[in-house]
Amino acid sequence: MISIRCSNCGKAYPPDGAPERCVVCGGIYDLTELPLIEPSSEKDPSKGIWNYLQAEAFGKAQTIVTLGEGFTPLLWARVERENGEPIEVGFKCEHLNPSGSFKDRGSAACVQFLISRGIVTIYEDSSGNAGASIAAYAARAGLKTHIYVPARASGVKKEQMLRVGATLHPIEGPRSAVTDVLRRDLQAQASQSTCYASHAAMPFNLAGYATLAIELYEQMGSAPGSILLPVGQGGLLLGVAMGFEWLKAQNKIDTLPQIFGVQARACAPLWAVSSYGAAGLGWVTEGETIAEGIRIKYPLRGDAVLQAVERSGGAFFVVDEDEIIEGMKIAARMGLMIEATSAVVFPILSKNGHTMKQPLVAILTGSGYKSLEVYEATYTH
Repeated sequence: MISIRCSNCGKAYPPDGAPERCVVCGGIYDLTELPLIEPSSEKDPSKGIWNYLQAEAFGKAQTIVTLGEGFTPLLWARVERENGEPIEVGFKCEHLNPSGSFKDRGSAACVQFLISRGIVTIYEDSSGNAGASIAAYAARAGLKTHIYVPARASGVKKEQMLRVGATLHPIEGPRSAVTDVLRRDLQAQASQSTCYASHAAMPFNLAGYATLAIELYEQMGSAPGSILLPVGQGGLLLGVAMGFEWLKAQNKIDTLPQIFGVQARACAPLWAVSSYGAAGLGWVTEGETIAEGIRIKYPLRGDAVLQAVERSGGAFFVVDEDEIIEGMKIAARMGLMIEATSAVVFPILSKNGHTMKQPLVAILTGSGYKSLEVYEATYTH
């Protein structure tokens, strides 16, 4: 069994059921070690992340849950700085995962655990990508899903959930209201075979995200000097940091990459705290942003995310809406169809990329084919 303990009281994860929060104190469960394995030189792409993770650590199950996630390209390209000079950037194309986002790495790991615990029905809340991903992997495993989304979430993402068999629950109001409604409904439907598969709270996803670091190491032959990525809950950032820390412990790399997170100014709690301390939270809003995937006012693992960035010698950045739109246009001209959330990295590459340790890798987290409404509005107005 994968090693998990509550970050608050230290109690181990229970041997039965699949709670998303500590059953003793309500704290967040954390991985105390990564069930990574030394990757073989001859990998089987059909096994997805299980080329890098011990499937048995996630519990006994008759099948391995995968849609062939991972193995995404690392595309090197030049990006112009504000002064016109180019910088070289490696784009890790996570938008090319099976459901169209990096979430697939986490969903494969999470669903693998859930089937080992006899879960039949999954409840999840999402701004889009996590819901689309967990619904796809649940369908692969034969599980039922109820996905709660903001009513204004991407129509393509909602359609994606429906087509793989999920029951969709659009909720009016801010992103936080979606979670509130889910918890109320789940309480009324609670049973041993039902669980809240929160991609934010459950720790299994982190192990899946850690495989991205191993892939980057294999693709580059070393660790990047810097990594730049969008941050909402911060699960991807934490998983990648954990993956590189594992590589360092295995003496595969000598130094850890600096990690830089980007948030939308409309909702940027991690940037606010890192820039102004706890007082910065006083003016953080849950404002509207086209980068819907990172519109998270209260990141559940916020402290851990802040600490991971600090340990790496990195920092947080914030971008405005017009910069995000311009980022989408720049990416499209490079042949990269990415969603608005992914595009937040482009303004930072242009303004700050030259100050970051080389080689520099930016993670493109979601497919632009899920953001066609944004593209249409951007190019017609």
